[in-house]
Amino acid sequence: MALTQTIPAFRIGYLYTYWAPLGFVIFVNMVREALDDFRRFVRDREVNSRMYQKLTETGQLVNIPSSEIQVSDLIVVEKDQRVPADMVFLRTTEKNGSCFIRTDQLDGETDWKLRLAVPTCQSLNSDQDLFDIDAYVFAEEPQKKIHGFIGQFTEMNDGVETKYGLGIENTLWANTVVASGRALGVVIYTGRETRSVMNTSHPVSKIGLLDEEVNNQTKILFALTVILAITMLALKGFDGPWWRYFIRYVLLFSSIIPLSLRVNLDMGKIVYSFMIMRDKEILGTVVRSTTIPEELGRISYLLTDKTGTLTQNEMIFKKLHLGTVSFGSDTNDEISSHLHTAYSNIDQGQDVSATTSQRKSAVRRTVVSKIFEAVKAVALCHNVTPVYDDDDSDPDSPEADREDNVTYQASSPDEVALVTWTESVGLTLVRRDLNTMALRTPTGSEELYTILQIFPFTSETKRMGIIVKEERTGQIIFFLKGADTVMNSMVQYNDWLDEECGNMAREGLRTLVVAKKHMTEEQYANFEGRYNQAKLAIVDRATQVNAVIESLERDMELLCLTGVEDKLQQDVRPTLEMIRNAGIKIWMLTGDKLETATCIAKSSKLVSRGQDIHIFKTVLEREQAHLELNSFRRKNDSSLIIMGDSLDVCLQYYEHEFMELAIQCPAVVVCRCSPTQKAEIVKLIKTHTGKRTCAIGDGGNDVSMIQAANAGVGLVGKEGKQASLAADFSLTQFRYLGRLLMVHGRNSYKSSASLSHFVMHRGLIISVMQVIFSSLFYFSSVALYQGVLTVGYVTAYTMFPVFLLVLDHDVTPETAMRYPELYKELLKGRELSYKMFFVWLLISIYQGGIIMYGALMLFEGEFLHIVAISYTSLVITELLMVALTIRTWHWLMLIAEFISVSVYIGSMFIFKSYFDPVFIVTWDFWWKVMVITLVSCVPLYILKFLRKRFSPPSYDKLRE
Repeated sequence: MALTQTIPAFRIGYLYTYWAPLGFVIFVNMVREALDDFRRFVRDREVNSRMYQKLTETGQLVNIPSSEIQVSDLIVVEKDQRVPADMVFLRTTEKNGSCFIRTDQLDGETDWKLRLAVPTCQSLNSDQDLFDIDAYVFAEEPQKKIHGFIGQFTEMNDGVETKYGLGIENTLWANTVVASGRALGVVIYTGRETRSVMNTSHPVSKIGLLDEEVNNQTKILFALTVILAITMLALKGFDGPWWRYFIRYVLLFSSIIPLSLRVNLDMGKIVYSFMIMRDKEILGTVVRSTTIPEELGRISYLLTDKTGTLTQNEMIFKKLHLGTVSFGSDTNDEISSHLHTAYSNIDQGQDVSATTSQRKSAVRRTVVSKIFEAVKAVALCHNVTPVYDDDDSDPDSPEADREDNVTYQASSPDEVALVTWTESVGLTLVRRDLNTMALRTPTGSEELYTILQIFPFTSETKRMGIIVKEERTGQIIFFLKGADTVMNSMVQYNDWLDEECGNMAREGLRTLVVAKKHMTEEQYANFEGRYNQAKLAIVDRATQVNAVIESLERDMELLCLTGVEDKLQQDVRPTLEMIRNAGIKIWMLTGDKLETATCIAKSSKLVSRGQDIHIFKTVLEREQAHLELNSFRRKNDSSLIIMGDSLDVCLQYYEHEFMELAIQCPAVVVCRCSPTQKAEIVKLIKTHTGKRTCAIGDGGNDVSMIQAANAGVGLVGKEGKQASLAADFSLTQFRYLGRLLMVHGRNSYKSSASLSHFVMHRGLIISVMQVIFSSLFYFSSVALYQGVLTVGYVTAYTMFPVFLLVLDHDVTPETAMRYPELYKELLKGRELSYKMFFVWLLISIYQGGIIMYGALMLFEGEFLHIVAISYTSLVITELLMVALTIRTWHWLMLIAEFISVSVYIGSMFIFKSYFDPVFIVTWDFWWKVMVITLVSCVPLYILKFLRKRFSPPSYDKLRE
């Protein structure tokens, strides 16, 4: 439309009346996008220009920027420095040939991971000696999996090949941080081929429901513009160059299409984001996406993770069950006493382990021996390393003197809780390296164990194992711990494990089954040979390795069952209750077992008191799913708990039927749920309901769910910042979610709706006046207001009061939090409905008609007086309408109204070509303006008063 003004036949005003608003809109958008691009550019430049040391063939270390690192380069990474590319770990300054890395920005876990240098390279005297050996590294093609790697290190020695299998423990992935020592590695992947980049999803740009509604209403306004132009053309007649008149009519009525609406809404979103981040009640909150704050006011479904989100991810050891006797946290003294007795006997030459472990199962073991075996297994079967704070003590001092400075590092908080508990009962882990582990007994002596093999925990195996050799007795023992679902088939027959696992899960405890097996030297040598052969395989290495390990995991001796508690986050119960009262349905998606998930759902009040719970039975095939769905259909108003595997079967065969039932449930819990399932569930809810979803989580496994939801919320938790960085909104505590939705979400949506109405009203009312003017003056295609008046109307005279509607709110934050039912009204979408749209359309037609006809009826003399009277009435009417709509006055609103009036009155004396200075100071001018303005506004004030008196909205009742 602006381009048409360059053609003289279509020009209806000054060029700047079209180009100035368009230029302003484009400029604002360009500035905002340029700012985002510049921030990205600065971040990219900072990352690409980080300096690293490269080892050259001369033995010199040369500084190079990370952007110049290539495959096969030997790169040195210092402690606390981020790894620039995917590397195979060759050497370290740590004497034991290992180092720790932090992977929180890669997989969301904050616990340190142990990495092992290639033994051949670590044994060299210096880094420069790497260039003297004839060796090469084989690496698999780039993969997305961050917890797996298949490679080989091959050394040629006098024509003889020596191969060493490389696994995930020999890698340093890009974006991880070296936490101990200095690491030297050879680069195998760079840029887009690194695990970090390949696992970085490119989230789809999210568009809010309010934006979609505004777009739809803008389409209606565009259609209205075209219809008006055709109608005017039909009344004028299709003689002459009718198409020229049609274009001019479209241009005259184009102010119906609110060009400035997008700028106002975008600027409003920035203000809402600023207000969220400045709220002292939710300190630390970060808005990472400024495009969807009003989405927080339209949420119908909340999908939440459990561990670290509803719970604190702080594990505390609660219970030890030995089959015949159970010990709680209040009976640690009794366990300590039994342990002291057992180790006192050992010190006196009586080997408790030998006298108890070789007995036949028919012989009942004493409680002392059972506790001895169980606690020793818990103290040895883990991947925990004690780290001493050398800043506060002498590094050469014995561990016993430094125990106050010890911290335990592991890949799981469960393991830290178990080792901390064994320390509290007297069996302390004091030292650990790649090959040995030392325990201090209750009697003060130290027992040394050689670590022969470690089988780390994975989400697929759900267990971890370790083979150790006890130096005192020479025994080789295989310890294994894991989830009851996998351990049941590996341990000897018993009649208590299933029942006790269920009991602990009902108490909300995370359970681990601990077992052991003794091995002879010959058995271990045979296993080691097969295991090393499998680790060298290039094809199906993981399958071959698992098959060898599984050959060990049979007929194991069950030692104990441990229970660890994960505490609830602060104020989880009142927050969930508030969200449920707001009409939001809550789904908990967790990878934990069914019993634990059920217990947390009850204790957190996710399932309200007295509400029925339907546990969906495990289904494996179509017929079973059909029967169970029919059973579920008969349950009314019940919360649903379902396993991830059963959910897959239901969705495969009965997606529509299952979702139809599930979305009616007040609460749904999906347990044993994978990250991809979480994202799929979010998409299914959006597809089948058309409602807005919010997902909240704290770990890397929640990122896909967060990005799939309409509004993603990430918690900065113990599992790292990956979820927080990928989310639209970042919180530090779960309880802040209540205020984010009830206060900020509600205010953002209601304010954006009011702002949209007014910007549309502002364009509609002047277009109505243009239609009346053209109709009365022989359907002329001449603009009623030209030049400065057109631009000034949407900028200096009305822009600030209208825009400051973003600061308006109907109730105080405390009231919004106290009465979450107010939020429920927003879910009906009435604020920006078509009904409200047409109400404002009628208001615009009424006020535009009154102002135009009133000016024509009351004017005397020159045409300039019509312009002065109607335009002044138009500006004052718009400012009064803003005042009519405001529910809570802010001091900036008063200033904006005063400045707008002052600027307008001042400009009347400046722009003499539009206003007659003599006429505008007369009483005749002002009483006509006052009459027209009162007739256009007073009826609306009366209607508002009557509505408030006889049918007040909910927020008005609360304010009274």
